[in-house]
Amino acid sequence: MTEPTTEFPPPKILTLSSTHKPILITQGAEGRLYKTPSPFQPNQFCALKYRPPKPYRHPILDARLTKARISSEAKVLDRCYREGVPVPAVLAKDAAAGWMMIEWIEGEPVRVGINTWLGERPEDDAALDTTQEDETPLIDLMKRMGVAVGALHRTGVVHGDLTTSNMMLRPWADDRLPNGHGDKTEKAKAVAGDVVVIDFGLAMQSQSDEDRAVDLYVLERAFASTHPRAERLFHHILDSYRESFKKAPGVLHKLEDVRMRGRKRSMLG
Repeated sequence: MTEPTTEFPPPKILTLSSTHKPILITQGAEGRLYKTPSPFQPNQFCALKYRPPKPYRHPILDARLTKARISSEAKVLDRCYREGVPVPAVLAKDAAAGWMMIEWIEGEPVRVGINTWLGERPEDDAALDTTQEDETPLIDLMKRMGVAVGALHRTGVVHGDLTTSNMMLRPWADDRLPNGHGDKTEKAKAVAGDVVVIDFGLAMQSQSDEDRAVDLYVLERAFASTHPRAERLFHHILDSYRESFKKAPGVLHKLEDVRMRGRKRSMLG
């Protein structure tokens, strides 16, 4: 993959290797994500998140904002990692230069896994002759998602942009399949693996049930939009969240209020 022409060059740390060029994975309004050889482990890769200068902002203000945002994201990730939340480890950072180096998570986004599992299904799920056992691997994945979000909220962190694109499926080292199933089909493999939460650019530290409920609402709406044929199974995420987080009842009660406000906004346009 070749890097597209951009106004600003990559940070100097990405130019240190003479044998491997960094790969630009994605580029958004606020930053870029590169896959690059790890300077700490031979034959390993890491991810480098870089916030380039913004020409439309005053240079001093831009430098302060960039430093603050990189520092905040790294701090949140460090806290989560120490508390055992499934997130990438922070390997290095230079907030003043606008970059943070984190662990590279192998695998596919949860979004890809779910869509692979769903495959080419009819639009009307009611017409399908499926059983609870048939859907067990997918339900197991959704339960793991609920556990991951519960661990995140238990740590006192709100993600701010929970979607199935911001969760990765890291393959299991022993190649086991969900719930011990022996049917090693590509479909079952698609939803196997540990759920790792990524992209904490909008995250904040909060103990508020309201903030946590909004986090869940964002995930719920994103899930319904991205995986409408699996929307009826979303409650498994919430059930697992309830079981893994002792303060979940208050959050789920608040979620009802957040849903009601969301419906009112939809009706009012």
